[in-house]
Amino acid sequence: MSYTLEQFAKDCHDTLKASNDPAGRAKLTSFVSRACTDADFVRAHLGPGNDAERTVLYEDPEFGFCILAHVYKGEKTSSPHDHGPSWAIYGQAKGVTEMTEWRKLSPPAGDRPGKVEAVRTYKMEPGDARVYQIGELHSPYRASETRLIRIEGMNMDRVKRDKYEAA
Repeated sequence: MSYTLEQFAKDCHDTLKASNDPAGRAKLTSFVSRACTDADFVRAHLGPGNDAERTVLYEDPEFGFCILAHVYKGEKTSSPHDHGPSWAIYGQAKGVTEMTEWRKLSPPAGDRPGKVEAVRTYKMEPGDARVYQIGELHSPYRASETRLIRIEGMNMDRVKRDKYEAA
């Protein structure tokens, strides 16, 4: 049986209702991985008809978390960032993302970005899912087309985030 968006959202909601903390969020990675490896789910939400970089598929009315579909055509990189007061889970459905995790050396001050140093870099391949807890800095690099599912602890469209750069 195919994994539906409705079941995915319910699994996430029920898990957070039982344990809305880092351990509970870590459990969500199994649902993200399941969605990323379900051919029907990927076809429905990340198929050839979807080429939007950001599509909110679901926003939970009780907890505020969002399930998103991301499609990146060609090379794409992001600066080191966290998700402000939120957490995020990245799940790879197609392609490969090279993810770098960063350690904060100094916080942003006024218009100056914070300084960070790279801690480790790894590849995320189809089926991989990783949670970034509140304050954990990371930056994805994609050399070619990728398709992924991401969960944000809150809709990041409404959140101003700090800027960081490598020291």
